[in-house]
Amino acid sequence: MGVNIDHVATLRQARGENYPSIVDAAQAVLEAGADQITIHLREDRRHIQDTDVPAVKLVTERFNKPLNLEIGANDEIIQVALDVKPDWICIVPEKREEKTTEGGLNLKDEKTYQKIKSTCAYLKENIENVKISLFVEAEKEILERSIEMQIDAVEIHTGDYAKAALEENDLSSYIDQFKLGKGFIESHNIGYHAGHGLTDQSLKPLVEENLFLEYNIGHWIICDSLFVGLEKSVEKLTKIIK
Repeated sequence: MGVNIDHVATLRQARGENYPSIVDAAQAVLEAGADQITIHLREDRRHIQDTDVPAVKLVTERFNKPLNLEIGANDEIIQVALDVKPDWICIVPEKREEKTTEGGLNLKDEKTYQKIKSTCAYLKENIENVKISLFVEAEKEILERSIEMQIDAVEIHTGDYAKAALEENDLSSYIDQFKLGKGFIESHNIGYHAGHGLTDQSLKPLVEENLFLEYNIGHWIICDSLFVGLEKSVEKLTKIIK
């Protein structure tokens, strides 16, 4: 399980203070049993800042756990990745006006496809042993285009599924689509990950079906931690996965 700690930084940036500490948050969730720290350095720096990235990397190194850095295919952000050399880089779409990432990379668009393909190759050439994932929808054409790149995993956008779960709608069509994607991706020896919008409740059906190797969850954890504490929120999810 990867824990996204972006929204600890969101609270910090709301007042421009130096608290709550993103470093303390990273340490707390790793001590609580998380397998990975995920942070998203956005172009508008709305939460994670450039200096947070090496600081969090030091924490993950101390715990011998991976840092998963989410980035858009932006030259300035890519340079930060080259400097810090995270274990994983997840390439995501990004629009300045969005509240959060609204969907997966549109690899059906040729310009986007070529940009992401060249970015993957550039990162592989310049960061030794880096692993790359692409944040995508579980659509056949997009998955087919994903495997044409130098990647180690896809991370499936679970936002629509998570919203349907919150609204108590039927989830079977999503589960079926995720299963088809799993079979295709794993047949090409690529990792099959999931993330976006997941809660403790929407995580359970995915785990019961043994659909994904990795889950990245952030917003729900930070919200739940207001009432029970960060460590207990992480422990709830690690218990579900175990």
